[in-house]
Amino acid sequence: MTILLQAVILGIVQGLTEFIPISSSAHLILVPWFFGWQNQALTSLSFDVALHLGTLLAVLWFFFTDWVRLFRAGWASLLERKIGADPDRRLAWLLVIGCIPGGIAGVLGESKIDQLFHQPDAPINPQAMIIMAVIIALLAAALFAAERLARHTREMKTITFRDSIWIGLAQALAIFPGVSRSGSTITAGLALGLKREAAARFSFLLSAPIIAGAGLKSLWDVYQQYQAGAGFSQTELLLFPVGFITAAVSGYFCVKYLLVFLQRHSANGFVYYRWALAILIVIVALARG
Repeated sequence: MTILLQAVILGIVQGLTEFIPISSSAHLILVPWFFGWQNQALTSLSFDVALHLGTLLAVLWFFFTDWVRLFRAGWASLLERKIGADPDRRLAWLLVIGCIPGGIAGVLGESKIDQLFHQPDAPINPQAMIIMAVIIALLAAALFAAERLARHTREMKTITFRDSIWIGLAQALAIFPGVSRSGSTITAGLALGLKREAAARFSFLLSAPIIAGAGLKSLWDVYQQYQAGAGFSQTELLLFPVGFITAAVSGYFCVKYLLVFLQRHSANGFVYYRWALAILIVIVALARG
C-alpha cells in the first residue's frame, strides 16, 4: 500500500472519529499499529496539523451560519456588557465557559500524555495499548450508563452554565487517547438529560475552539522546527493537502449524518464498537508483547 493511500485512509479516519464518539486520537494510533505502517511522515507534526485543520474546517463549514450568528451575539454582549434574554448570546458564553477546562488540560498535559502512546521514532509499547483499551472500554461503560439511566428530554436551549462546566470538564478528559472528545462530551450531555441530537450538537460546537487551539499550537511547533532548520520532506509536503482535504470532507459528512442518526437512534452501537475494539486491542497487544 502506498503512503499516499495510507494518508487518505488516516484522513478519513480522523474526519470520522473526531466526531463519532469512538476517539480519533486512539484510531490514529491504532490504524498504523494494526497494519504495521512505519513511515514517519504519517506521524509527523505537519501531517498532524493537516488532520486537525481539516476537522476544524469541517465543523466551521457545517455550522457556518451558527458561528456567524454566535460571533455577532457574543460581540454584542461584550459591547453592551450584558447577556440578557438573547439565546444566542447565552449559547456563545456557554461555549466559552465550556472550553476552559479542555483548554487548560490541553496546555498542561496533552503533549506529555501523547508521548506515552505515540512517539514518532519509537515502537508503541504494548502495555500502553492495553491501557488505551481499558480507557476505551470505560468510556463505553459511561456512555452505556448515560443512555440507560438518564431521561433524554432536554433541548439545547435548556443548557445552563453549570451544565456547560460539567460538559467542559468531560471534554478535558479527552487528552487521554481512547476517551474521545465527542464521546466524553456527548456522554456528559446525555447524563445531564439532553436529547441525543442536542448533546451531539453542543459537543460539536464546543469542539471547534479546542480543535483550533490544538491546530494553532501544532502550527507553532511546526514553525519552530522550520526555524531550527528542520525543513520539510517532499513526502510531508505531499501528504499535507491529502490529509487536510480528506479529513475535512469526511468530517463534514460525519457531522451531517451523525446528527440525523442520533435523532432516531441511541448511541449503543458506539458502545458495542468500543467494547469490541478494546478486546481486539488487548488480544493484538498480548500477541505482539
